[in-house]
Amino acid sequence: MITRRQDGYEVSTDTDRVDIDLVHHWLSTDAYWALGRSRETVERSVRASLNFGVYDVHGVQVAYARVVTDAATFAWLCDVYVDRPHRGAGLGTWLATAVRDHLKPYHLRRVMLATADAHKIYAEVGFVPCPDPQHLMILRPAQ
Repeated sequence: MITRRQDGYEVSTDTDRVDIDLVHHWLSTDAYWALGRSRETVERSVRASLNFGVYDVHGVQVAYARVVTDAATFAWLCDVYVDRPHRGAGLGTWLATAVRDHLKPYHLRRVMLATADAHKIYAEVGFVPCPDPQHLMILRPAQ
């Protein structure tokens, strides 16, 4: 899937276009949820996910998101990142919209995400707070 904006940005789901070194740099050095994540972990996660890259008019990657899904009932949107020089151009909302629209034909029962600071962006594309958070549980790795 490729979607283009009038200003030349495009979203692509082509995993081969993902600049894994760049995504690793963004996540491991600037994304609060992934600081210190190893390149090997980033590469494994890219290979096992549905990927969305945003590219500028020159084909340089400027944003990233990935979805973990069974393509039948559930999806988890994660690792959404827009490179700092490209923030403020609506790319985050556009990327989240592209993800939503791409997943729509799957008729998933639930698409989830976690965010500490981007609630407004996700609300603009239809995400709402979890109505029953007390039903959610997490398995943390043993220390």
